[in-house]
Amino acid sequence: MRFSTPSIVFLTVLLANVSAQDAVTASKSSGARPLPDKEIIIQAVGEKEKEYKPRATLALDQWPGATALPADAGFDKYGGLLARTHTANGYFRVEKLGDRWMFIDPEGHEYYDIAVAGVRPNQGAAAKQALQVKFGNLDNWAKETTALLKKYSFNGTGGWSDDALLSKTSDRPVYTIILSFMSTFAKNELGARMGTGHMKFQNDCVPIFHPKFEAFCEDYAKEKIEPHAGDPYLLGYFSDNELTFVMGKLVNYLQLPEGDSGHDAAMAWLRERHGKDATAAQVTLQDEKDFTKVVLERYYRIVSAAIKRHDPNHLFLGSRFFGKDRPVPEVFRACGPYCDVVSVNWYNTWTPSEDEIGTWTKESGRPILITEYYAKAMDSGLGNKSGAGFLVHTQKERGLFYQNFTLALLRSKDCVGWHWFRYADNDPRSAKEDPSNLDSNKGIVNMDYQPYQTLLDMMKPVNERAFALMDYFDGKKADK
Repeated sequence: MRFSTPSIVFLTVLLANVSAQDAVTASKSSGARPLPDKEIIIQAVGEKEKEYKPRATLALDQWPGATALPADAGFDKYGGLLARTHTANGYFRVEKLGDRWMFIDPEGHEYYDIAVAGVRPNQGAAAKQALQVKFGNLDNWAKETTALLKKYSFNGTGGWSDDALLSKTSDRPVYTIILSFMSTFAKNELGARMGTGHMKFQNDCVPIFHPKFEAFCEDYAKEKIEPHAGDPYLLGYFSDNELTFVMGKLVNYLQLPEGDSGHDAAMAWLRERHGKDATAAQVTLQDEKDFTKVVLERYYRIVSAAIKRHDPNHLFLGSRFFGKDRPVPEVFRACGPYCDVVSVNWYNTWTPSEDEIGTWTKESGRPILITEYYAKAMDSGLGNKSGAGFLVHTQKERGLFYQNFTLALLRSKDCVGWHWFRYADNDPRSAKEDPSNLDSNKGIVNMDYQPYQTLLDMMKPVNERAFALMDYFDGKKADK
């Protein structure tokens, strides 16, 4: 069966929308534990929806026997569980322990990454004044912020955090680094510019065939990676954020100007498959799938080699797939041989599906780290006009969303952690923010660094019980 360009674009959108439909009832494949019969119903509106809809929600206190803290809840300085010890190699790694994936921390203890992304001061004159009033200086901000994370049982920071400042504190968190190989190359070499949330490329084609990209990656890795190669608090590296790896891209590459490295590589690939006179009109759905795999394999081969050459100690955490990537098996299949962990920014889903996570791991052979998700609330006083997260009415409902989302991740044996997006609300007083980060309630603190206490109080009991909850869902802990 052959597809025209409009047909392929339609198929791409259809696949993404099918994946993005949030379940009104959660998946019933919960291992040893059936889901509770009663669910809380929360009214929420998604990014592309016009009105509030009811969402079935499971909170921590709806699980009988799951709320008690374990007796052996001591943690090491990284946040690893002291009672569960394995061979230590001085850095983080991942292992499959029975049928559940887990991080092992530098001291050899089992570790589940519970992090907040964007832990850094907001920019702009008003935000700087607010920081001065509340903390006095940046060092005090870092000290009090790491104490806040620890108090509510977060053990790490996600992308776009001020790791240099936070690392000076006695309670420094585990951290991750976004390297931006392709985004930086495209900006510097081709003049690419940021779109809403991620880099925009010509015709949405990642310039992976450019003859200078591989050499750039070597120089970039040496500069960005080597200073961190010996730091045991580093969990690992993301190579980029939300690159446009989606179906329909073979036709897009073929529509680039002749002489462009992407066009020429795509045409050569197509003609090798269909003959020397092949054209874009002959592209099939299977061609699209196979070329998607070619693009991803080339990208991951190049960036993973650069990362591992300059730092063999730390994990490669993938490139943070997003919406349109999620339903395409070839995406996960292509990255698996090169990643240690596959990262996914997960929006437009109220309750994560264990089956979907399981498919990603089955295709890639790797565990999954969820690196962005959030809900925002109208009681924050912000306009909430930007961002992909759900919109609810109150901070309590944000907390219920957090519990529902993370409990589903803990039920999955293939997920090794999550990163809430983000630390502070978007500041509408600043003109320096990305278009996707304007005037919205995403933070655990507001733009003046005041904590959202109700939200944090609902985050903490799940965070601190993560290991006990996994045992409970796996059937290792009896009901009381």
